[in-house]
Amino acid sequence: MNPILTSLPPYVVLAAAAFLVLGLPRRAGHAAAALATAFTFAQAVLLGDGGTGAYVATQLFGFDVILFNVDQFSLLMGVVVGFLATAAVLYAYGTEAPKWVTAFALIYVSSTVGTIYAGDWLTLIFFWELMAVTSTLLVWQYGGKAVRAGYRYALFHGIGGTFLLGAVVVHGASMLGSVPAGEIFLFSSTTGIHASATLLAAIGIGVNCGFIFLHTWLPDTYPRPHVAASVFLSVFTTKTAVYVMYRAFPEGGMWLAYLGGFMAVYGAFFALLQYDPRRLLSYHIQAQVGYMLAGLGLATAVGDFAVTGGFAHLFNNVLYKSLLFMAVGVVIYRTGVEDIRDMGGLWRVMPVTFLVYLVGAASITAVPGFNGFISKGMVIDSAHEIHNFELLFGEGLLWWLLILGGVGTFMSFIKLGYYMFFHGSATLSPKDATRFQTVGMVLAGGACVFFGTPFTYGYLVELMPFTAEVAPELHPYSTSHLTESAALLVAGFVGFFALKRPLGWLAHHMRDVDAVTYPAAFYLARGSVWGVTELWAAVDRAVMNAIAAVEWTAMHPREALGRAGVDVEIRTGIGRSVLFLTLAAGVALFVFVLG
Repeated sequence: MNPILTSLPPYVVLAAAAFLVLGLPRRAGHAAAALATAFTFAQAVLLGDGGTGAYVATQLFGFDVILFNVDQFSLLMGVVVGFLATAAVLYAYGTEAPKWVTAFALIYVSSTVGTIYAGDWLTLIFFWELMAVTSTLLVWQYGGKAVRAGYRYALFHGIGGTFLLGAVVVHGASMLGSVPAGEIFLFSSTTGIHASATLLAAIGIGVNCGFIFLHTWLPDTYPRPHVAASVFLSVFTTKTAVYVMYRAFPEGGMWLAYLGGFMAVYGAFFALLQYDPRRLLSYHIQAQVGYMLAGLGLATAVGDFAVTGGFAHLFNNVLYKSLLFMAVGVVIYRTGVEDIRDMGGLWRVMPVTFLVYLVGAASITAVPGFNGFISKGMVIDSAHEIHNFELLFGEGLLWWLLILGGVGTFMSFIKLGYYMFFHGSATLSPKDATRFQTVGMVLAGGACVFFGTPFTYGYLVELMPFTAEVAPELHPYSTSHLTESAALLVAGFVGFFALKRPLGWLAHHMRDVDAVTYPAAFYLARGSVWGVTELWAAVDRAVMNAIAAVEWTAMHPREALGRAGVDVEIRTGIGRSVLFLTLAAGVALFVFVLG
């Protein structure tokens, strides 16, 4: 194995490229960025041919840390992150993104890759926090409404990171004595996070996953920055969180599976109510992460097949979600419009973008022939094995949640495509995608097709963990799968056009939890600041008034005694006064020393 591949962590290359983007002319800088991301992809592919291991290891505070850990899970993430980042850099260049956008995006990708290749909890938490900082900078760069959204984003991820850091500390303290002291944070020395840190880890990672009620940063933030920045943001934070969730809970748990099922329904439902295209796509990040978590959670009951399904859906989602953000970004870039009701008829003037959108929509809705069909089918098949809380036809609650999420996904992308490309008259006549936008979209879209056809989906399975165990059980193009997909498609079409008017009414009257939590947090913070400020002012006034009273009494002792009802003549010489004050000061000093 080439020593460069095993001794050079890819995040170092990406970070260096970020500085080159700023220092070089725009074309040369973006070329360097594309080469760095392509190196990340190629390195992961080449290491997959037998190069797994812990390559860059050292010590920190007396603990063993691994800065470049390569196994089947980190390699999978490295392949898809490197590939997609290359497409996203080309897209950013074609979208005339400022150099600062691409530079911040590369630093963000670098911290993401650092998290992926971490071999211990200390390294992971460092890059995890760095990922929050760099993604916040990428949001803030755009200015305007992105600034306030970026503050809220930073607060969410700061709180989540604090919870995860607490989990790491509890994990380390709980592992003392059970393994050598230097190895307590290594992934190889433990199976997931220690049980005593479960709740802290679930909340900390759950913020980045978009757990229900912890998810509002997603639709709040991702529609705000530059359209090229949204492509990077839309895939790395949440998918890295799913990967870290597996590191923390490799044996899964039904709590995680059911939470994922409810996320699939919740995200799809609120996506249906949106008219901002990037906000709609952001809700579907939550919904799709729900499928991934359901797969990972089902490991406890179904085994490796469910885990493979969850990771396959993660891999595929990075491709089709970024593709959808690219297609929507082209429309916004060319028209300047961010409300789909003001679009319509664009398929005639933007045929390339329309075709790319169809590929992305078919992939996320699991149409046969596209990658989402393979991975979503694996997760739903795994849920089919669980019969807890049986509902109709003997199927359990989890299966029905995933099916409802699938119907909602079909309805959402029928709505998005209908309003953007067909609805109303063609009042807009924008140009189609630029050359480099097209190249970026074709790379992502081509992968969506390549990993989904009946003849090539096997390459997707070969990239996944537990390939040998899963491949014999995988039959995605069986009659039952094709029938299920057709039923979901019909239900989606009928559901959207039958419920189009009620959905419009709900969109104006139904709000997500942020309609309550954001104002509540604002006024609570404002009230807390006011309370602390006023309390400080009151204490200050009381102290100053007491000092003024003492000073006045010392200056006017006869008048002070008179006001107290004591009528006495106070007259003494300067010597006696000095003696009295000296004695008083001495007593006070003695009392202070005793205290």
